[in-house]
Amino acid sequence: MSIAVTEAIPTLAIAEARFGLQRSDDPDFFPEWRSDLPTLSQFEQQELSKLRQRYLYQRSKGQLLESTALLLLASPLLALAGFYDPPFTVRAEESVQLILADSEEVLQGRLDVLVLWEQVWVVVVESQKTALSLWSALPQTLAYLQANPHPNCPSYGLLTNGDEFAFVKCQLQPLPQHYALSRPFALFTAPQEFEQVLQVLKALTPPQSLPVSPTA
Repeated sequence: MSIAVTEAIPTLAIAEARFGLQRSDDPDFFPEWRSDLPTLSQFEQQELSKLRQRYLYQRSKGQLLESTALLLLASPLLALAGFYDPPFTVRAEESVQLILADSEEVLQGRLDVLVLWEQVWVVVVESQKTALSLWSALPQTLAYLQANPHPNCPSYGLLTNGDEFAFVKCQLQPLPQHYALSRPFALFTAPQEFEQVLQVLKALTPPQSLPVSPTA
């Protein structure tokens, strides 16, 4: 039986129970969002300022749909971070199926943006309407990260409702699975908040130990 991820995994508690996930508060588990962040160039800072001002203008007109938040902020951010360039592969509106080991259910969902490197999930972007809480996207994002084809390698999610951004890291192996969250970055607060989002994205470089595809 096929069921939508949003229906099968509506809450964080259900996601943790269904996938055997444990939240880690160990700062050494997810240091990528807070330490050794790269310095942004003047060009990158200027581009972020333009994006932020453009978003704040559109936001001042009212609530925005998730597709608008993706168009105005998430997609340009990925471009600035280099995720649209080699060696990465980008897939938009990617369909994902998860077959649960303890049942006959098949979870079906569709990602906003999926970024891969050698078929390993580097970043999953999940956006929400500005009227919804940022964390409402967390349960389904954790579900999607279960489909990482290389469970020994961590995968990352970027959650946004436009007004705020947050990162999640998920490590499937060794068991039990663990995940951790960054703090939320508030676009309305200061330009530096938006700059830190780009710094974290640039810090999420692929592990060097991943398998390399054979050359032709």
